[in-house]
Amino acid sequence: MNQTIDNSIQADRSWEKIIMRYNRPDLRKGIWQMLNTFVPYAVIWYLMVQSLQYPYWVTLLLSLPAAGLLIRAFIIFHDCGHGSYFQSISTNNIVGKFIGIMVFTPFSPWNNTHRVHHATSGNLDKRGVGDVWTLTLEEYIARSPRDRFMYRMYRHPFVMFILGPVYMVIFRNRLTTKKMSRQERLNVYITNIGLLVTGTVLSLLIGVKGYLLIQLPIVLIAHALGIWLFYVQHQYDDVFWERSPQWDYKSAAIEGSSFLKLPAIMQWFTGSIGFHHVHHLSSKIPNYNLARCHYENDIFRNVKPITILSSFRTLNLRLWDEATRQMISFRKMAVMMK
Repeated sequence: MNQTIDNSIQADRSWEKIIMRYNRPDLRKGIWQMLNTFVPYAVIWYLMVQSLQYPYWVTLLLSLPAAGLLIRAFIIFHDCGHGSYFQSISTNNIVGKFIGIMVFTPFSPWNNTHRVHHATSGNLDKRGVGDVWTLTLEEYIARSPRDRFMYRMYRHPFVMFILGPVYMVIFRNRLTTKKMSRQERLNVYITNIGLLVTGTVLSLLIGVKGYLLIQLPIVLIAHALGIWLFYVQHQYDDVFWERSPQWDYKSAAIEGSSFLKLPAIMQWFTGSIGFHHVHHLSSKIPNYNLARCHYENDIFRNVKPITILSSFRTLNLRLWDEATRQMISFRKMAVMMK
């Protein structure tokens, strides 16, 4: 992303009319997407049950497409949270809460946190809710040795993408906090009850060990990939960060959210969420309209894509340098400090 993109979008206000054409949910497309997500997921789950009589690597192999379908289900869950999947608010909420059980994520607290993320993304003065913990270079230098260690651990790929999913699935999404509203706490309890009921029923049918051998790899792989997607969407070299006086929503959307260009099959499994710059420009655009909105309009022609290969480089980026306006690595920080 660059200043040229920002200037062209700010100067041409026609983008507001453009995105309105993609904001309307299509019930037929939505129902079809749910069918081609949930039905294959159920079929693969059944095949994984049958595969337990064979070497376990067969089951693990089947867990990969199952995890991909769980990510696709999460995108539907995500759209329901934005009220973009169905025209009816109540339908979005009901479907979102049911899918929340499937994806091991309570709908109400996640949705409220995610809305804060959309409203504050790229704002240095409003970090800390629904985003990846990011410090500026100056803030990191000013921290105590203990706080620096904690930050380094949090940003380490092993902690973020391996331990992170375990923490989210087993602890974070299962517990309430004092900051949650009554509705959010109730939804956490209902989601946990839903998971307990489905887990108990399936365990009675195939055994506790069988259930865990199937469900755990699916949900942990899906959450690991989901965290990676979210990380890449807002952590790259020239991502947008500004202090409140200079921050504006449209620049944060276009310059602060990546265009992750994925192979067609991965784009399908991830519900086109790689077109994250379009999604942040208008969260009311259903996932199945994101790619079409990007490719049909010239306002996005200068948006530089991030590929899977280049996304791995972002894993070394740790701090925001306000002087150079770039994300930098700890290694680069060390060189700068000499």
